[in-house]
Amino acid sequence: MNPDAIHAEIAQCESRSHLATQAAALAFARLLKLAEERDSGQIPRIARFLAAAYNGEAFQFDLFELRAVDIAISDDMLTCLDALRWARADLHTLVPDGDRRMRTVIDRWGLQWPASI
Repeated sequence: MNPDAIHAEIAQCESRSHLATQAAALAFARLLKLAEERDSGQIPRIARFLAAAYNGEAFQFDLFELRAVDIAISDDMLTCLDALRWARADLHTLVPDGDRRMRTVIDRWGLQWPASI
């Protein structure tokens, strides 16, 4: 590969990474708001997803749960996964007071931190 092609590929990846992170900030904020304010059958799934995005070692998420939520919600989850793939930022840092809000959601929905963490 010639140097110009390498630089072009790097620039394209950088652009995709920025766009994915920007989109995920909005998607994560929407999901977090649902987990904070709503109480329906889908919300525990959203809370588990958010917890896994917040700390994947502590909280596992079954990807088949994507089938059990509305399309708009699963689209937001997939948008978040795309940003996680690029690893520009921890998603909770992209929303105001994200760390505190995530810990509150984890508590609200009864998610248990493993003893080893």
